[in-house]
Amino acid sequence: MTPTQSALIVPVPEAEEAVGPHRASLDTAASWGVPAHVTVLYPFLPPGRIDDEALARVAGAVAAVPRFAMTLRSVRWFGDAVVWLAPEPGEPFRALTAAVWGRFPETPPYGGAHPDSTPHLTIGHDAPRPVLERAADAVTAHLPIRAAVGFVSLIVGSPEPNSWRAVAEFPLGDGGRTPREL
Repeated sequence: MTPTQSALIVPVPEAEEAVGPHRASLDTAASWGVPAHVTVLYPFLPPGRIDDEALARVAGAVAAVPRFAMTLRSVRWFGDAVVWLAPEPGEPFRALTAAVWGRFPETPPYGGAHPDSTPHLTIGHDAPRPVLERAADAVTAHLPIRAAVGFVSLIVGSPEPNSWRAVAEFPLGDGGRTPREL
């Protein structure tokens, strides 16, 4: 299957044990093969427009943000329809989004649908509130989840089962810093 979409994400494998069983039934992207993650920019360029120049521009944008450590310590909600984990600090994720979007102004976060791109890791969406609450309670038992963020992954795929895959990784900048323990 030919990929029709792309995204820039920060994969969070440290969260898979906690959120994976819930995402499998409550997050459509999980069925597509998208791992637990915090989105940097979606939708990104159509896969056919991703060339060496685009990759170099992404690399430069991502390298401008230093590596950092983050913690998932609280469950939050977008209305009654989406339950998610809040990464702390959120500012480095906002900086990544701003840096990449600044180099690709034709790709606003979520197609411009949301005025504020809140960094989040989705647990589930569009299920009855009691189902999402049970997932939230189960995930809360695993918190906090700590992770070092050292790269952004470019993934491509289609809204089809198991179609998404990583095609490139872009390291964050060093800036003379190393991730700190939170």
